[in-house]
Amino acid sequence: MSGNAEAVGEGETHKGAATNRVLVRDLAAHVDERVQVAGWILTRRDLGGIRFLVLRDRTGVVQCVLEGIDVPLHESCVRVTGRVVKQPRAPGGIEVLASGLEIVSEATVPPPVELAKEEWQANPDTLLQYRHVTVRSPKARAVLKVEAELVRSFRAYLDAQEFTEIFTPKLVSAGAEGGANLFEVDYYGRRAYLAQSPQLYKQIMVGVFERVYETAPVYRAEKSHTHRHLSEYLSLDVEFGFIEDDGDVMDLEEALLKSMLTSVAERCGRELEALGAVLPNTSVAFPRIELLSARELVAERYGHVSGGKDLDPEAERLVGRWAKEEHDSDFVFVTHYPQAARPFYTYPLDGGLTRGLDLLFRGVEITSGGQRVHRPEVLVEELRKRNMDPEAFGDYLEVFRHGMPPHGGFAIGAERLTALLLGIHNVRFARAFPRDAQRLTP
Repeated sequence: MSGNAEAVGEGETHKGAATNRVLVRDLAAHVDERVQVAGWILTRRDLGGIRFLVLRDRTGVVQCVLEGIDVPLHESCVRVTGRVVKQPRAPGGIEVLASGLEIVSEATVPPPVELAKEEWQANPDTLLQYRHVTVRSPKARAVLKVEAELVRSFRAYLDAQEFTEIFTPKLVSAGAEGGANLFEVDYYGRRAYLAQSPQLYKQIMVGVFERVYETAPVYRAEKSHTHRHLSEYLSLDVEFGFIEDDGDVMDLEEALLKSMLTSVAERCGRELEALGAVLPNTSVAFPRIELLSARELVAERYGHVSGGKDLDPEAERLVGRWAKEEHDSDFVFVTHYPQAARPFYTYPLDGGLTRGLDLLFRGVEITSGGQRVHRPEVLVEELRKRNMDPEAFGDYLEVFRHGMPPHGGFAIGAERLTALLLGIHNVRFARAFPRDAQRLTP
């Protein structure tokens, strides 16, 4: 069947005779009316000469019933003209009795997997290998729609709180956090890196706007090839000045996340239902627990001993379990991390601790943040403690010699938040085209 061909039924003369396009979400308002719908063929089946296809557009899916009209391959782009009728057994309770089908662009090969029945657990490598096609599935689309709403509502809440969105470089001369997980690039014959974080720049911009945020990719040459890690992910960064301490940071993030989740509940009901997602209880306060107390808690209550400078994944899971059991909260702040576990710009306390914090969601870290150092002599001292050269941070340090208020902030990994919210085991499926150590295409 030619990609320019048009299949028409009795009474349909040519494509110009069709009415204006109606989106799937609006079809219920056009029962018993003749309409045109346009989109992609998600499924098709033939029952004794009567053909059924499920068409998807940007707003949903609808079943179309055709007689005497050939149906092209799955994912062909088509326009269907017909009458809208009620049909309780069809998706959405309505269907289109088609009188004509126009092929806009015909698929020449079937999709690599049956998109209507995509199961991420079945063969994730195949799904990711053909992500340029499998991203079309209703399941994948629902995930990305929820993520888009999380990002939209992140911006909306902060805009309402008089934050200013900023745009910082992703090619940098040094890593914001040090360490070896940097991607090196050739920058006109000089060594440069892909930015791990906008941290240093957003602190600088606090001196301009007081309250700033950014939504942008960051890059980590992760050595941990797990379902939780990506080499490129979307970071939702926040920084603001004139705070009292890290408590103000936690207050803001809690209010922000509750607002984001409320927006998702209001605007993504169909997607949440399709994915079987359960939203967290946002009516309770997020509990807060110091790191050392968290270690003691999981040892005494659950028999798990956690050492080192951070919580291991099992300890995080158990702290999350405690928060749910005792406070009915899917979130919990873990505070007072040791200096050895935090970047040089984290506000130090006596005893080797800091005002650095993490936020756990359903037993997994989604945020790192806290209060920052705002005095230049302390920053220099912290750099030297970590065997980092203060001269490499000259421009950054210069800012603090011109007056900076006490400030703090945090960063949320958008993909990890989305995956945990929707019950997705592998964070790669919360990004349209994920990047990790094995994957540079599509």
